[in-house]
Amino acid sequence: MPSVDVVSRLDMQEIDNAVNAVKKEIANRFDFRNSKTEIELIKHEKRIRLLIEDDMKLRAVKEMLVGRLIGRKVFPKILDFGQEEKAASGMLRVEIRLREGLTADDARVILKITKESKLKVQAAIQGDQVRLSGNKIDDLQAIMQLARANESITVPLQFINMKR
Repeated sequence: MPSVDVVSRLDMQEIDNAVNAVKKEIANRFDFRNSKTEIELIKHEKRIRLLIEDDMKLRAVKEMLVGRLIGRKVFPKILDFGQEEKAASGMLRVEIRLREGLTADDARVILKITKESKLKVQAAIQGDQVRLSGNKIDDLQAIMQLARANESITVPLQFINMKR
């Protein structure tokens, strides 16, 4: 019986490359000259820490980060921007959490898509992934297309372990 697992995983190397590209762009941009702007990727905690002087520079860094992630084919909805906090010397601190794994809501949306499709495919939630299994690979691929097209799923989807 063919099956496939639906997961949401981060490509930390691509995220690291995007953060490094933003650092280089900050160093080269005229509007960031003589500013104390810092951006740091904390890989083991899956966070990005920003330390910036004002709101205008914060918006610019957010746009640069999202643009670089899109350029590296990383879904920008993985970024969960935290609250802006006051730091020392009038600086702003923002913690950006990187979302990984299917949430329970996203898994339920995939189950709902599977049931509404009327195809002979079973879906089962297994931790932070969903296993789809059916009699035909074409039915599995149809569910995969429906899941990709659904706008209520808030994380990027990958399909792994396809078994025929």
